Amino acid sequence: MTAWRSNLPDALKPALNRTDFEARLRAIGAARYHDKHPFHGMLHGGGCSMTQVRAWVINRFYYQSRIPLKDAAFMSRCEDISIRRAWRKRIEDHDGGREEGGGIRRWLKLAEAVGLDPDYVESTRGVLPGTRFACDAYVRFVRDMPMLDAVAASLTELFAPTIHKNRIAGLLEHYAFANEDALSYFRKRLDEAPVDVAFGLNYVLDHADTLEKQDAAAAALTFKTDVLWAQLDALQSAYVSPALLPPGGWDGKEGVIGALDQPALREPVRGAAE
Repeated sequence: MTAWRSNLPDALKPALNRTDFEARLRAIGAARYHDKHPFHGMLHGGGCSMTQVRAWVINRFYYQSRIPLKDAAFMSRCEDISIRRAWRKRIEDHDGGREEGGGIRRWLKLAEAVGLDPDYVESTRGVLPGTRFACDAYVRFVRDMPMLDAVAASLTELFAPTIHKNRIAGLLEHYAFANEDALSYFRKRLDEAPVDVAFGLNYVLDHADTLEKQDAAAAALTFKTDVLWAQLDALQSAYVSPALLPPGGWDGKEGVIGALDQPALREPVRGAAE
């Protein structure tokens, strides 16, 4: 028996209800979020060398540094003061105050813990071209695309708490540099991200009131998963396999203030089973 198909053009098809549309968005993360990338498997499982960990810290900092820029670009377009008031928290979460706080400062604590000069990391020298291209594309997307698309792209935060929990556990278990101070960025995001995503998700569910808008929002979230995945592809290619370092990429030495041969992994506990 042939399955029934609607002959209505897409523009006239009914939108999904809120529950089904949210399920569609969550399915994108289930299939495409970067927790499934092999580099994260290495990192969280204790399979990275110190050079690979440092390369990840350097490149991920570039992404962290672009987040408040894209949020400022979003706010500059937003005439609704209630949305600006809610969105402003995101910039404060990352930039912090004049003297203290903020995710960027906490990320630089991680940089110092892995033996990198925070000033070098903050300079963004050594960032891979692929990382820079992907992150800058995200800023442009939020600046130029419709407001709904810009908000929908932020919904990768729906999936972030799980990866942060796994990262904290994996780094503490396997790596000598890992302690609560070094990992404070991830601990703090466990509290911050759910607040941000609750606002963003409700905005998307409220405003994507046609199938066309729902398709656009889903495409925006897919784009953002591509941005995150592309950064890890760049790391994998440059520092794992085929280990082909592109021009301008970090050479494994510049900006290192710890020992170049600093061990990555914790010493095995004496007496533990072989």
